[in-house]
Amino acid sequence: MAQSLELLLIQFLMPDNDARRQAEDQIKRLAKDPQVVPALVQHLRTAKTPNVRQLAAVLLRKRITGHWAKLSPQMKQEVKQSLIESITVENSPPVRRASANVVSVVAKYAVPAGEWPDLLTFLFQCSQSAQEDHREVALILFSSLTETIGNTFRPYFADLQALLLKCMQDESSSRVRIAALKAVGSFLEFTSDGDDVVKFRDFIPSILNVARKCIASGEEDVAILAFEIFDELIESPAPLLGDSVKSIVQFSLEVSCNQTLENSTRHQAIQIVSWLAKYKYTSLKKHKLVIPILQVMCPLLAESSDQEDDDDDLATDRAAAEVIDTLAMNLPKHVFPTVFEFSSMYSQSTDLKFREASVTALGVISEGCYDLIKEKLDIILNIVLGALRDPERMVRGAASFALGQFAEYLQPEILSHYQSFLPCVLNAIEDTSEEVKEKSYYALAAFCENMGEEIVAYLDPLMGKLMAALQNSPRNLQETCMSAIGSVAAAAEQAFNPYAGRVLESMKFFMVLTNDEDLRARARSTELVGIVAMSVGRKGMEAILPPFIDAAISGFGLEYSELREYTHGFFSNVAEILDDTFAQYLPRVMPLVFASCNLDDGSAVNIDESDDESVNDFGGVSSDDEAHDEPRIRNISVRTGVLDEKAAATQALGLFALHTKSSFAPYLEESLKIMDKHSGYFHEDVRLQAVTGLKHILAAAHAIFQTHNDGTGKANEILDTVMNIYIKAMAEDDDKEVVAQACLSIADIMKDYGYVAIQNYLQPLVDATLLLLREKAACQQLEDESDDDDDDAGHDEVLMDAVSDLLPAFAKCMGSHFEPVFASFFEPLMKFAKASRPPQDRTMVVASLAEVAQDMGAPIAAYVDRIMPLVLKELGSRHATNRRNAAFCVGELCKNGGETALKYFNDVLRGIYPLFGESETDLGVRDNAAGATARMIVVHPQLVPLNQVLPVLLKGLPLKEDQEESMAVYSCIYSLVLASNPQIVSHVPDLVKIFGQVVESPVEKAEVKAIVGRTFSHLISVYGDQLHPLISGLPPSQANALAAFASTG
Repeated sequence: MAQSLELLLIQFLMPDNDARRQAEDQIKRLAKDPQVVPALVQHLRTAKTPNVRQLAAVLLRKRITGHWAKLSPQMKQEVKQSLIESITVENSPPVRRASANVVSVVAKYAVPAGEWPDLLTFLFQCSQSAQEDHREVALILFSSLTETIGNTFRPYFADLQALLLKCMQDESSSRVRIAALKAVGSFLEFTSDGDDVVKFRDFIPSILNVARKCIASGEEDVAILAFEIFDELIESPAPLLGDSVKSIVQFSLEVSCNQTLENSTRHQAIQIVSWLAKYKYTSLKKHKLVIPILQVMCPLLAESSDQEDDDDDLATDRAAAEVIDTLAMNLPKHVFPTVFEFSSMYSQSTDLKFREASVTALGVISEGCYDLIKEKLDIILNIVLGALRDPERMVRGAASFALGQFAEYLQPEILSHYQSFLPCVLNAIEDTSEEVKEKSYYALAAFCENMGEEIVAYLDPLMGKLMAALQNSPRNLQETCMSAIGSVAAAAEQAFNPYAGRVLESMKFFMVLTNDEDLRARARSTELVGIVAMSVGRKGMEAILPPFIDAAISGFGLEYSELREYTHGFFSNVAEILDDTFAQYLPRVMPLVFASCNLDDGSAVNIDESDDESVNDFGGVSSDDEAHDEPRIRNISVRTGVLDEKAAATQALGLFALHTKSSFAPYLEESLKIMDKHSGYFHEDVRLQAVTGLKHILAAAHAIFQTHNDGTGKANEILDTVMNIYIKAMAEDDDKEVVAQACLSIADIMKDYGYVAIQNYLQPLVDATLLLLREKAACQQLEDESDDDDDDAGHDEVLMDAVSDLLPAFAKCMGSHFEPVFASFFEPLMKFAKASRPPQDRTMVVASLAEVAQDMGAPIAAYVDRIMPLVLKELGSRHATNRRNAAFCVGELCKNGGETALKYFNDVLRGIYPLFGESETDLGVRDNAAGATARMIVVHPQLVPLNQVLPVLLKGLPLKEDQEESMAVYSCIYSLVLASNPQIVSHVPDLVKIFGQVVESPVEKAEVKAIVGRTFSHLISVYGDQLHPLISGLPPSQANALAAFASTG
């Protein structure tokens, strides 16, 4: 075989394709025989040309896996000896590396079986050889062996680390330093033990030294390897970097701004800074590195390309923007001043790239630094709106991007600038540049979505321009135009009706497009019809829906994931407006929803099998059924279109259940299975929709089973599934939004079904809530050695608001029995009320305590002394929300705080009084102050100086914004009138005026009007005709409404 094999190896390397193909076929046949191993070993040792020896090694690596067990002990020994000789004697580096790869494969089987005891001894000797080639190949082998027999190295780990560190400092050979660097990378990938990983901290200076020399000598690929090692170190939960973070950042910044280097190298350097910003941001803050990073990254934004290339993932400006964005999200206070200074300085630059960068930077930080931007919004908006009028297209494009970001993240403050914002954006959608138009449509859509009734005055110019653009623009602009129209419709609500017909008629054209290039537009149009339907409502849409339903369903046959995603959203909206009559469409839409929910996950794994044979085109002969090498999984990529479709379908499933209730019965079981499965899905978007939808499935189950004999049992089974999923998510899910939704859903279940819904889950639910309050749940574990008192790196506000909503829900369904549970929650909750915490934390605590006091009742007395100082201080907060919640809370504490609260009455009255004054501009604060005053009067009228308090209270009536306080206020007045309190008598004329407004109010509840009516009737019975002049002085509608109450009272 040896002789024929040698000829075939030579023939395989010929340029003649036919000869090569024949050789490949014959080699494959021979390779099935175990005797191919000694034949290949012989050629590895004796073939005259390096190419043949290398090919022999490559084939041997592939074949030896399947044949090793069949070889005799003598042959195994010969193979091992030949490989060692090839490594030590071979002059050709590619052949040595190929032989080293064979050693790695053989070692995988031989070392664990005790068949190669002297391998490690040989490698250690080789690594300290005087010959550079030997040291290099030993390190190469150490690298490859970690993948196959890494555990064998564990007893020698300290010796190996010392060896690698020594080799990295080998000044006599760059090849050895580079091989050592690669070996460090391999060992880091293999090492999971924290103590072992920490030892790599000592390597950082040497890694930096090797990387610098490689950059200087043009070996950028090796420098990239150094960055990959830093990546591993950064992502490790162990505190590996220490003071070295300064050196890493300095080197990364040097490479980032070196325009002579390849984009890929610079991108890797910027990526390291990005990872540090994401995982080690407190280290950046501690070492005062944030400003130096921004001073490099902000100018890098000016390296934008004149050509739009959406596929250029290595673009320097995009990578720099990611760093700035990440820093802004994690350290907003440290980022904003530098970026604001940069933008202010360069907004008037003569260099258009820097003018562009100045507004891009503001857009990039708008999500993270939203609170700080809001404080300077006038100045910043002036910069961006000025840039929108710049003569250069790129600057205008950046400005329209920034405005879109502002519209999305600076709510609601940005809305107060609509008089300057909207005219500028309306002009921009007629820009000569399609890029500016597209981004301006996005800005318009994001802005209008939240406008509300203020948009009505702009509807005519808005819809005139948008409809004209819809008719005359290319497809991509028509898509963004439709998105903007959708936002306008959502904001305008019923006021959109005059425009709805024309929009819906236009959408009929788009909803039947079938060409691939038109399917995005079809998806957008389907979405838009659903939004318009929500604005128009059931009455205006029900009769005209069928053709739109048909078109939407037909789109499922076009195999376009985004269209299916938007169509699920369309059906969700239709279900919301039709409510129970949507049941007629369930037989047609449920199979479509189930199909999307059950789609393949869509994850695509890219496997890296790169080796010598791929480099030298030896791939053909090395791939067959007997090759068992385990490839490395390099990365997992996800087809996000499928994910979005799954998420939309999961959302639709829940909404269909919510709105069709008992008609959903045929689909309940399958839907619950899907929701259960999706609650543990790998992507948080799908989990979020499942966690939201499970509550709707539960509502449908209750409607379905309430008429069944065994319905309670079946409903309880579903409740059991739902509650267990929610409690598990609270403790174990790593996404804060998913956990927040689980908390809100449990709170809703408690409100809807009472204590019976949670009694079997009380202890695990309490434990999960405590975990979140103590910030120990999975979603709260930051991958950073963050400081506990770091204001920037605090908890997620949305998450903790949801957690704090659980406490009132407990109190509502448990009443005074909540006290033992509340006792365990109290201290962890109060941690968020420390003076060092941001205002939104403190008001979250106060709001939660207020509602607990309201529903738990008398047991709150035990906590009054701890709570009251906090709440009295919050009454003077500069934030309206804080004052509002504090006013509500002091009222409930005084009402339910028993004897303990009495000593605080005067302090409370002093604290509340300014909230009625002219300086208080927030109507909700005034209303809550009125509610608090009323509660104090009802519970202890003798402690309230009514002669001073009543004129102030009545002056603030009727309530203007927070009608939740109405019952407390008007019940108080009723009790005073009924008791003929002398202090109220002089105010009867004021009361009549107030009552007239209340009974006519469209926002006051019937029960409030009833108590006012009873009070008025009592006044009539006491004062009779004396009230007629007062009544006649009212507007006729109010007088008539009061008269009606008097006649029924």
